[in-house]
Amino acid sequence: MIALGIESTAHTLGIGIVDEDCRVLANEMDMISNSKGIHPREAANHHAQVFPDMLRTALDKAGLSMKDVSLIAFSQGPGLGPCLKAGATGARALALYHSIPLIGVNHCIAHLEIGRKTQGCDDPVMLYVSGGNTQVITYFEGRYRVFGETLDIGIGNCLDKFAREIGLEFPGGPKIERYALGGRKLLPLPYTIKGMDVAFSGALTAALNLRGRERLEDICYSMQEVCFAALVETTERAMAHVDKDEVLLAGGVARNSRIREMTSAMARERGAKFFVPEPRLCVDNGAMIAWTGLLMHMHGGRTEVEDSATRQNFRTDDMEVYWR
Repeated sequence: MIALGIESTAHTLGIGIVDEDCRVLANEMDMISNSKGIHPREAANHHAQVFPDMLRTALDKAGLSMKDVSLIAFSQGPGLGPCLKAGATGARALALYHSIPLIGVNHCIAHLEIGRKTQGCDDPVMLYVSGGNTQVITYFEGRYRVFGETLDIGIGNCLDKFAREIGLEFPGGPKIERYALGGRKLLPLPYTIKGMDVAFSGALTAALNLRGRERLEDICYSMQEVCFAALVETTERAMAHVDKDEVLLAGGVARNSRIREMTSAMARERGAKFFVPEPRLCVDNGAMIAWTGLLMHMHGGRTEVEDSATRQNFRTDDMEVYWR
C-alpha cells in the first residue's frame, strides 16, 4: 500500500509519500517566509498556491502517479483553522476525484507514530516540543494520554516570540541556539512547573526585561537552560509514574542540540533508552501524516468526506488508539 500524506497545521505545507513498511518515498516541505511570524490566512493562501507543484514534485520523486496511491491522509488537527482547511480541501479533492479512501490524522499522534516506527522504540514517553504544542505523552489503556503540557504557550512559540522582540527573523529558535553557545552566565528566570504542567510566559517576560542589562548570549543561554530543564523534569516524572524506560523526543524544537543533550542525559541516568527522529521527521511533515494514516487504515480506520471537518482543538487524548 502507498499513502500520500498532507500536513498543513501551521506555517509549513508538507506532502509525503510512504509505503506499508514506512519507507519514505518522498517528503516535500515548503514553509511560508514571514519575518513577523505566522499570519493564518496568509499561510493558508501559501499552502493553496504551492500545493499543485509540490504534489507533482512528490509524485515524481517517488516515481509514482495518483493511480499508485492507496490512501490520502491529512492533518485534521490541532492547528490553525485556515491552514488546516487548506490541506483538508486538497485532500478531499484528491480523494473524491481519484476515488481513493480518505483518513484524518491527529497531528500530535503522527509525531509519536513516525518516531516510534523509524527509531524502533516500542512504548515510549514522548516529549513533544514544537511551536504550537508542548506535551508529555504516552500510551495507557487504549489512548495516548497527556501527562503534562504547557499552560500558556508552546516552547517553540516562546523562543520565536523572544527572537522577534530582539529583532531576529522567524523562525527564531535556531538563532537563539547559536547565541546560547556563547553564553556562560545562568540568569535568574522564573522556573514554572505546576503539577505536571509547565508555563513559559514568565520566563519570556523576565528574559525580555534583561535586554540591555545582560549579554544577549547569556540571556539566550538562560532561556534554553531554564525552559528545557522544566520540560525534562516533567518528562522524567512521567516516566517514573508510568514505569517506562524509553523516551522519544519529537517536534520541531527536537532539532535543538541542547534539549537533545539534556533529555539524553536524563534517560542515561535513569537507565532508559533515548530516541529522536532524523531532523526532517522532527519538523511538521507529510511523511508522518502518511504513515499514521496508513497505520490507522490497515487497522480498519477510514474518514468519510462528511466527517472530515478540521478540528483546531483536536486533543491528543480525544482519539481511541485502535491500532495498538
